Amino acid sequence: MRVLVVEDEKRLAAGLKSGLEAEGFAVDVALDGADGLWLAREQPYDLIVLDIMLPSVNGYRICSTLRDEGNWTPILMLTAKDGEFDEAEALDSGADDYLTKPFSHVVLVARLRALLRRGARERPVVLEAGDLRLDPGERRAWRDGTQLELTPRELSLLEFLLRHKGTVVSKRDILGHVWDYDFEGDPNIVEVYVRRLRNKLDRPFRRRAIETRRGAGYRLAGDGG
Repeated sequence: MRVLVVEDEKRLAAGLKSGLEAEGFAVDVALDGADGLWLAREQPYDLIVLDIMLPSVNGYRICSTLRDEGNWTPILMLTAKDGEFDEAEALDSGADDYLTKPFSHVVLVARLRALLRRGARERPVVLEAGDLRLDPGERRAWRDGTQLELTPRELSLLEFLLRHKGTVVSKRDILGHVWDYDFEGDPNIVEVYVRRLRNKLDRPFRRRAIETRRGAGYRLAGDGG
């Protein structure tokens, strides 16, 4: 079984590598987020052990990016943080399991073997709202049978709206899930991308799927508009 360990603490990374190799795993190590994301994209792994607090790209972003790209390799997240909100965010970003530092090597190996038995998750179902469809696995979207030419960020925004169709989502919620909770740019970027989506999936088809709720946020009509 081939495992990718993404951990910036060199001593811990070395310990994980030697310990897992002693258990019969083949192990690659990345010491920062950018290298970890590159390896996860380029190489086939059976498991990924992923720290959350990483240089360049954090673990939440790596996990959500891989899931957005249709990579469903089981991921176990490691973190020095503790608390139900951190665990919830790890799982919401697409992780399969979560372990807080310091941890027992025996427990880590047991959880990895449990993930192996469970296998990769099934490909996500196609999201729909009327004749508006998005396939999260293939990262493609259609309106009335016509494929939409959307950028990766536009696809992520549309996916978030589809997963919450019929309900109002705030600009802050959108920033946190489609961009990053640490996003420091102009929050009006949400309005820019909503406008882009409307220009691609509403106006050409004479629809009004994305509604603006002043002071509250945005709502995607449950029937696709």
